[in-house]
Amino acid sequence: MLPLLLLLLIAVPVLELYVILQVGSLIGALPTIGLLIAASVLGTVLLRSQGRRAWERFTLAVSEGRIPAREAIDGVLIIAGGALLLTPGFVSDVAGLLLLAPPTRTLARRVLVRRVTPRMVASGRVFPGARRPRRDRSWDVDGTAHEVDPRPRLQ
Repeated sequence: MLPLLLLLLIAVPVLELYVILQVGSLIGALPTIGLLIAASVLGTVLLRSQGRRAWERFTLAVSEGRIPAREAIDGVLIIAGGALLLTPGFVSDVAGLLLLAPPTRTLARRVLVRRVTPRMVASGRVFPGARRPRRDRSWDVDGTAHEVDPRPRLQ
């Protein structure tokens, strides 16, 4: 896990710089900076509107007495999408837009739930779809038992 994280921390900024430089060489420095600023402004607007809708769905679920699991996951994905849009770079902007658009956010939620749910076990309760933890059964021995009188016999 750590090598993957280190790779991402190095590879993503390098990729972002490469794409920014390529776009800058095609359209110029000022239009590139303008696009990056426009993406940040768009991210702020989308974050507010999608966040408001997610909050409304969350409060509706709570008022109906339902557990707002899907709404909570959507809220997390919306916050992540907004953060990616506020981060300078075209690659992160595309990822942020994908998380803020409802159809692709639904797909991302399904993938996230499918990957995370099998690992969720809390207070002995296994969530639906989760794999049960393996128990060590090396102590379990098959056999038969006979009732023995605990009093010793005198011969």
